Amino acid sequence: MSEAWIIDACRTPRGIGKKGKGALADEHPQHLGATVLKAIAERNSLDTAEVDDVIFGTSAQRGQQGGDLARMAALEAGYDVLSSGVTLDRFCGSGITSVQFAAANIMSGIGDLVIGGGCEMMSTYGQEKQSPFIDSDNLVLRDMHPQPHQGVCADAIATLEGIDRAAVDQLALVSQERAAHAIANGHFDKSLVPVYRNDGSLALDREEFPRPGTTLEGLSELKPSFEALADYPLDEAGTTFRSLVLKKFPGLAINHIHHAGNSSGVVDGAAAVLLASPDYARAHGLKPRARVVAMANIGDDPTLMLNAPVPAANKVLAKAGMQVSDIDLFEINEAFAVVAEKFIRDLNLDRDKVNVNGGAMALGHPIGATGSILIGTMVDELERQDKQFGLVTMCAAGGMAPAIIIERIQG
Repeated sequence: MSEAWIIDACRTPRGIGKKGKGALADEHPQHLGATVLKAIAERNSLDTAEVDDVIFGTSAQRGQQGGDLARMAALEAGYDVLSSGVTLDRFCGSGITSVQFAAANIMSGIGDLVIGGGCEMMSTYGQEKQSPFIDSDNLVLRDMHPQPHQGVCADAIATLEGIDRAAVDQLALVSQERAAHAIANGHFDKSLVPVYRNDGSLALDREEFPRPGTTLEGLSELKPSFEALADYPLDEAGTTFRSLVLKKFPGLAINHIHHAGNSSGVVDGAAAVLLASPDYARAHGLKPRARVVAMANIGDDPTLMLNAPVPAANKVLAKAGMQVSDIDLFEINEAFAVVAEKFIRDLNLDRDKVNVNGGAMALGHPIGATGSILIGTMVDELERQDKQFGLVTMCAAGGMAPAIIIERIQG
């Protein structure tokens, strides 16, 4: 079985995902995807006829994001028609899964040159009705596995784990401080590519979401975002997100501690990760930056929804024959502060090894693209710090988490 080498990674800046506010919000999702695909091809002088597949993660495959975004973006990027494309959905975990599939494609011998990545234009949300797991028309599943809103899940987990508002606000502040430091010191420059409009004018060349002036005092003044939402009636029977939690955890008095400042930001963005087999890379002069060591996926409680990253990390470490202490750097998506806080506590991690350039609370979380962004960030950071192993994981709706361990290739 062949190894899968990571040759390069690039991404767009993340733009505020609201019409009228975000610099990318008026762009078409396939244009954002085409931006990173064109960049990855140009940066590596690819013959795109030899790209076996483009695998994109996109969670909301409806409206402008429907219709196999990977294939359409590749065509807009000018790829040869021989290069195929497929789009997948593992909710927030889609961007890791797309790279996993690309690596598995190469390791199995199906392909030699594959691009994993993702795109999510959250500014397109609301175009059509969403009903992925709370749909009152699918009462069989809801009765089997009540699945609330993710923000309500975050508050429920914090309550069950005894994690308080002070802890999650402190983590949110650290995320902002680290992101500001990373931006000021060019830590993202290697991977970041600007987005130009079709008329050639610049749309965005910098991170748009961070709030570097964030303080603990400011965070403490923000009202919880999900308390009222927890009691919003979902159907004529009066079902609420809170009642769905209580079906699984009777009597739980949820302490609502998450708000806009300690939850992931709503943004638009895209990313691409180029992978190749060693034989193809050597034959075409492609210099590897990292190799895929191990990959894993796992499920957990759909009602709590956000707790799978720890078991996913343990599973991928076991597959690699490694211990937590063998990992130099960790990226755990900050979907909500409690996810990262619990991850750090449960694995007893050194906080200076986790999300060292900030996370989604500061930078935003373009759902289907985030995992690919984090993998690219990890490659860059292993090189910058002269470290060897990195682990990337994230929670996904439905109570899932993908995980991947990569090793920097030196020289």
